[in-house]
Amino acid sequence: MSFFDDDGVSNPSGNDAFGELVEQGLKRRSILKGGLGAAAAGFIGGPQALAQSASLVGFGSVATTSEDQVIVPPGYAAEVLYAWGDPVSDGPQWEPGAGNSAAEQERQAGMHHDGIHFFPLPYRSNSSARGLLAMNHEYTDDGLLHIGGMEPWTAEKVRKSQAAHGVSVVEVARDGDSWRVVRPSAYGRRITAYTPMRVGGPAAGHPLLRTAQDPAGATVLGTFNNCAMGYTPWGTYLACEENFNGYFVNAGSIPADQARYGVSAAGAGYRWHEHDARFDGRSHPNELNRHGWVVEIDPYDVNSTPVKRTALGRIKHEGATVTLARDGRVVVYMGDDERFEYVYKFVSTGRFDAADRVANSNLLDSGTLYAGRFNADGSGNWLPLVHGQGGLDAAAGFPDQGSVVVRARQAADKLGATKMDRPEWITVHPTNGEVFMTLTNNSQRGDTGRPGTDAANPRKTNTFGHILRWSENGNDAAATGFKWKIFVLAGDPRNTDANKKGNIKGDTYGSPDGVWFDYRGVLWIQTDISTSTLGTGDYVNIGNNMMLAADIGSGQTRRFLSGPKGCEITGVITTPDSRTMFVNIQHPGEPSSERNVPSNPAAISSWPDGPGIGRPRSATVVITKDDGGQIGT
Repeated sequence: MSFFDDDGVSNPSGNDAFGELVEQGLKRRSILKGGLGAAAAGFIGGPQALAQSASLVGFGSVATTSEDQVIVPPGYAAEVLYAWGDPVSDGPQWEPGAGNSAAEQERQAGMHHDGIHFFPLPYRSNSSARGLLAMNHEYTDDGLLHIGGMEPWTAEKVRKSQAAHGVSVVEVARDGDSWRVVRPSAYGRRITAYTPMRVGGPAAGHPLLRTAQDPAGATVLGTFNNCAMGYTPWGTYLACEENFNGYFVNAGSIPADQARYGVSAAGAGYRWHEHDARFDGRSHPNELNRHGWVVEIDPYDVNSTPVKRTALGRIKHEGATVTLARDGRVVVYMGDDERFEYVYKFVSTGRFDAADRVANSNLLDSGTLYAGRFNADGSGNWLPLVHGQGGLDAAAGFPDQGSVVVRARQAADKLGATKMDRPEWITVHPTNGEVFMTLTNNSQRGDTGRPGTDAANPRKTNTFGHILRWSENGNDAAATGFKWKIFVLAGDPRNTDANKKGNIKGDTYGSPDGVWFDYRGVLWIQTDISTSTLGTGDYVNIGNNMMLAADIGSGQTRRFLSGPKGCEITGVITTPDSRTMFVNIQHPGEPSSERNVPSNPAAISSWPDGPGIGRPRSATVVITKDDGGQIGT
């Protein structure tokens, strides 16, 4: 999530809120456990889940801090591996004064690292010494990106901003005790906001995707505002387009479909439309429909064309977490990161074939998309977003399945899905298939004219957020029903306000965002507390943004990492042997790095280069244990 995240409200639907508070309705219920094997064990590079011990979390907690550095427990080391502006392969070096051109930025790390995954080399191996890192570059702070910031604003600066978005694929290798980016590399690649992409699935060629530039509606230029991610059993990376609406402006009368996705007259300040006409939502209304998708990228093939997988729906994708159903069908969990939006699931028509990678290449183009309804009794239903069912017909504005996926939010409105407190990352337990999802916060819950509390979102003015967990019926990821409960209410247990008081066991945190199960079954939680409130008022006892590890059996949580000033901790993965961890540090120095203000860019943070060297830079950090052991033990 970025400093300019569109976390407002664009959901006008009248879906009912359930009104039952957590204390009244959740204490009596227990979640279904067991039964489902480690579906993720078949993923490329994914090891069999390691045996769980009585105590999964074995390190001592680090303290909250205001230091401008990454802090990890004693016995661990953290080193910067790949920072904004670093060459991907044989590209140009970083210019500390932000003097790199747009053409150079195309060959360098983009800005504001986010979701990340490690793909072992060679393909189909479990190598923990060599692999590919694929990662998102969510957005840009143009006050940092350009000499002189946004004044004057030029076509070259727009091009550079677009080049700093998208995805990096870099080759990394371990030499002794250290990791390095391999340069040059045959795999090194940047994907930007103007890289050509194929459209797959039911919206391919659809009239809602056709433009003057692309009358066939088959090829889209670029991906941007990629937040969380996913990866598939056949070794591809899923980049997820989140707050795409902020790049578009519409100075005229805004159509209902554009309004539902948050288009405004001002946009989020990127000003791309001034030199790239496709971002003018009035003149090119269908261009908006070409973004907000999950993009599949093959990191092993530098010449492959990314594909926008429209069967997964058009929302503000926070992620796309993949697992397998009992019969081998592919299941993808997704959150729509905005206040009062929905949780989605996709179940493929075809089945994964571990022996034939090519046969899996279009599995995400055909299947059933669902939206989640969390009932007050602890049950849940997956509501199918299928043309012709549940009132999703031409009379309601859905003449075909292409229109259903383009207008996925409106379809979920129609079906009565549950409005959530900003659904963020989703992760699946490696052995029992249980699903965990972060709901980062919703300060407008229960406000006048806004939905009230319900069983799954039980706190008014939900400042600190919470984490849900559920098990699919029959422990089958393809099931259409589930059992759920709240794992934790985040916040400070010392807070006297019942709507803000957390029930965390162990180290305190707020605004859970990134979440991921490692191969041992440890739940890693990353926070994204807004820097406008961090360390003040309700957040005074929370501290810097951080990463924690939770033993879900006991519920005990320990703080593993604290980040530099003003940063967000987002994106985490380990090598298959769990002995190396990669973590992304996003927007250090926020809010000094405001998009339009280039003055004194290191006022809050000079990480990672240090005082007087340059500008704060997002970066990937590699973490190892001094004794060579598994991370977190």
